[in-house]
Amino acid sequence: MEIILLERVENLGQMGDLVTVKPGYARNFLLPKGKAIRATAENRAKFDADRAQLEAENLAKRGEAEKVAEKMEGLTVQLIRAASEMGQLYGSATSRDIAQAITDAGFTVAKTQVDLNNAIKTLGLFEVRVVLHPEVSLDVTVNIARSADEATEQQRLGRAIISDIAEREREEAAAAAKEAAERVAAQDDEDDADTTNSEADAADATEAETAEGNEN
Repeated sequence: MEIILLERVENLGQMGDLVTVKPGYARNFLLPKGKAIRATAENRAKFDADRAQLEAENLAKRGEAEKVAEKMEGLTVQLIRAASEMGQLYGSATSRDIAQAITDAGFTVAKTQVDLNNAIKTLGLFEVRVVLHPEVSLDVTVNIARSADEATEQQRLGRAIISDIAEREREEAAAAAKEAAERVAAQDDEDDADTTNSEADAADATEAETAEGNEN
């Protein structure tokens, strides 16, 4: 299907571009979202007539988005969630949750502006892209922790605090495995020593019997 873009669409084109896309993509996303119109003769003529106004409106909206982006630069939001000892969330953090956290921080953002392909299911720090305008986006840090104190510690470390727990558990497991291996090795040495002593005792007994027989 041939369409006219009414705004910049990533990996597709800029406002005013005439592009061909799959009918399903146009009908299910581009057209209902107001990002494009069908490239009919009537629509082409209307777009050409309104182009200057549309570009001016887009420029104004982009300028506003850029100002908001400057204020949001370096923004970190916290999400407090219940999770297992290994950091798996009992549930997930979605684009809706992140949008609400950003809005609570003073910047109105819709869930559709949070570019999150898959919900987050673990504790930690995540860089999430927020699209303020088709031509303006930025990354927001989402700090997901089990408590405010844990979130503060994660922010200080710059990584998931759970990684320290996991590392400590790996070290403890490695130490336990080493200790077990040493115990097995020590037991093997004892068994070898007992076997050697038994063989030596048997050899001495045989020699003694032989000597006694010779004497007789």
